[in-house]
Amino acid sequence: MRVLVAEDERPLAELVATGLRRAGFAVDTVHSGDTALDHLGLHPYDVLVLDRDLPRVHGDDIARRLVAEGSPTRILMLTAATTTEDRVTGLDLGADDYLGKPFEFPELVSRVRALRRRAARPPLPPLIERYGLRVDTVRRTASRDGRDLDLSPKEFTVLQILLEADGAAVSAEDLLDRAWDAHADPFTAAVRVCMSKLRAKIGEPALIRTVQGVGYQL
Repeated sequence: MRVLVAEDERPLAELVATGLRRAGFAVDTVHSGDTALDHLGLHPYDVLVLDRDLPRVHGDDIARRLVAEGSPTRILMLTAATTTEDRVTGLDLGADDYLGKPFEFPELVSRVRALRRRAARPPLPPLIERYGLRVDTVRRTASRDGRDLDLSPKEFTVLQILLEADGAAVSAEDLLDRAWDAHADPFTAAVRVCMSKLRAKIGEPALIRTVQGVGYQL
């Protein structure tokens, strides 16, 4: 897995890079926005750890460009701007995740790993018809046998993850990692409760089954 760290504070950039290398990632570092774009044009990076306040080309502009180009590189914004408004702006620009400074290093590694798993999955087609379900991944709507399911955003995300698995079981841990934010408590019943509601809305005959000791399967 290849990661580009774009951070203008050189000591911090080297600290992040060293830690990620110890976690098993191949890491390059750059300290300005134009250099980041040069590297991104030359190498197929899986994840970009991006400081928003880069010199010469702002981090926001880099995010916009990657989104406009349809780049498969996932973006983790790493920045001291940590208000809710800052986070919303960063995510709206195209960042896949957002981590404020200062941060705990295990959390950074976990978030990078999660982005890599997300990047490895091919995107679903805009319209999926399977098992009587009709799922529009663009409008994020779903129906079964012509009946609208009226799913919450979380329920739709869980259904989409199960569809992406293409018949394979998905663990509760993976669902929690992908459908909930990084602050979700892994010991809560959040996944079980959401799955119960999703099953009820999909109706009978049941499409989602529990694979004992493994997870959930559509």
